[in-house]
Amino acid sequence: MPTWIATLRVNPARFAATRKTHQALAPFHGRPQSHAFAAVQSLHPQCRAHVSALETTCLGSGKHHLHTALQNFRMQRAHYHYEATAKTHRAFIALGSNIGNRVAMIEQACKEMESTGKIHITRTSSLWESKAMYVLDQDSFVNGACEIATPLSPIQLLNELQKIEQKMGRVKLIDKGPRNVDLDILLYDNVTYLDERLEIPHKHMLEREFVLRPLCELITEEKQQDFPFKLSLQSYLKTLPPPGEPLVRLTPLAPDLSPISSAQISLNTRIMAILNTTPDSFSDGGQFYNRGNALLEKTMRERIEAGATIIDIGGQSTRPGAIQVSVEEELARVLPAVKLMRSIPEATDITVSIDTYFGVVAEEAIKAGAHLINDVSAGTMDDTMLPTMAKLGCTVCLMHMRGTPGTMNNTEMMSYPDGIVETVGRELLGRVRAAEMAGVRRWRIILDPGIGFAKTHNHNLELLRRQDELMRYPGLEGMPWLVGTSRKAFIGQITGVKDAYKRTWGTAVAISAAIQGGVDIVRVHDVDQMAQVVKMADALWPKRRFVSLPVEIQDIILNYSSADTVLAAKLGCMLGLESPFLWNDGPLKVTLEERYVIRPSGSSAESQVWFGEHTSGIFYLARAG
Repeated sequence: MPTWIATLRVNPARFAATRKTHQALAPFHGRPQSHAFAAVQSLHPQCRAHVSALETTCLGSGKHHLHTALQNFRMQRAHYHYEATAKTHRAFIALGSNIGNRVAMIEQACKEMESTGKIHITRTSSLWESKAMYVLDQDSFVNGACEIATPLSPIQLLNELQKIEQKMGRVKLIDKGPRNVDLDILLYDNVTYLDERLEIPHKHMLEREFVLRPLCELITEEKQQDFPFKLSLQSYLKTLPPPGEPLVRLTPLAPDLSPISSAQISLNTRIMAILNTTPDSFSDGGQFYNRGNALLEKTMRERIEAGATIIDIGGQSTRPGAIQVSVEEELARVLPAVKLMRSIPEATDITVSIDTYFGVVAEEAIKAGAHLINDVSAGTMDDTMLPTMAKLGCTVCLMHMRGTPGTMNNTEMMSYPDGIVETVGRELLGRVRAAEMAGVRRWRIILDPGIGFAKTHNHNLELLRRQDELMRYPGLEGMPWLVGTSRKAFIGQITGVKDAYKRTWGTAVAISAAIQGGVDIVRVHDVDQMAQVVKMADALWPKRRFVSLPVEIQDIILNYSSADTVLAAKLGCMLGLESPFLWNDGPLKVTLEERYVIRPSGSSAESQVWFGEHTSGIFYLARAG
């Protein structure tokens, strides 16, 4: 092996700066560029990634010697470990847009990446809306991140991403200005890379909440050793100063319709109205089965007028013991209803949902005008469902269920030795992972705990009591939730009301509990009555809006003592209060123009993060598990 190759193999970062470099390259001085290229091709694979760049530098001149080219690319600063082989690399891409239909632009960019055949998106984050940084006079951005697998080198990947931006019409007028699409490489394996065009890790990523927050969804604390950082990304995120306005998580429902949003002004619970076109559903079977369009249209209009913002159309009963009907029969039931719904002028701002566990039915319903797929099996009853969801690119609801409607009430199906909340969280996370692997975007997923499906009535009650804990299950944090308790059997068991359609009062209480737990959507039969319940429950228990607190406040809270009034006063000063706090039985309370409360939650201060929440004049500091 030539000495210069051996030197490069041992320490490529210092190769250009050593005396051996010049000695080793001496045989190539003054030779044609083809000789230089041949030398590059013989380099150790760790360094071949520079071949295309070297070609650009050396073109047209044999005077550009190999060592000069290597120096120009500052290999002493590019501690780069890419091997130009068939190896698949792991990278993370930032996604952004603030022009036009921002969500659609991001989703189109994802499609373009995968259409190259060289970039496979393995997971995506949630989408977050934020005010612009640096150049403030522009519209808000929607940002996210995706994890990819690719055989491309960093420079090759950069080239592909820039081609996509150009294809989608991006024109860069000013640095950090408005853009219809923005694709940036954040991380690439465990690599630190630097040249004139690209820096990895991205040089601004640790100062941007709109980058770190979605990235933290993809990279957990225990995976930090895979990346070149001294601290975890979560630690960097917590050190950022609080933004003027918190980031807002978005879940799109339908084109041109308002998304589910964590913004304070958008935190009213949405009502999903049940519309079954079946003869055998447990409470309303036969009500609209073969009854003609006039009654169906009248009911649709009434439910919209009563306050429903989502209409869930189903043609397959999922009650315990229900007999499955054919795909053809289900299509014959639901497609006319979907088309009718889309023809009603008052329904232009209503989300149409298809309640099915068959991929074919879902696809045909979406083609007919539905927006959302509501699958009680989360893809377990039809192997084509998750790929169909991914192909259609629409928003989906994944519900927790075990077995089938015919088997879900078997004893073994209702056994949860690890606890109902832990098990439902773990099993739902598994379905989320399966959906992501199939190509469903995380920002398109809604979750449902599956009240009444493979659960005893005590399980149902516990899930309602602890819904907020389930929403904080690791890996599911921040995702939107739907809960359906309407007229279900456990309500009848508790109240003694045998007729399902008479369980209105019990349903009202169960819905209130779900809203207190923080759910985003409730699925109901009796829209007129439940709309009033939702309004009252929303007023009593406004949705939580979490924002990061400065580190010094976090430190104070984590170390606070219920007897330390000095600490209380210091914390009050930091929060901008004009009066000192008063301690009262543990939680910290003060009455001013607004009421502030500190209430510790969770099990371990060391393992929890403190967040602030402001709702209806109440400021909470609570650990989010």
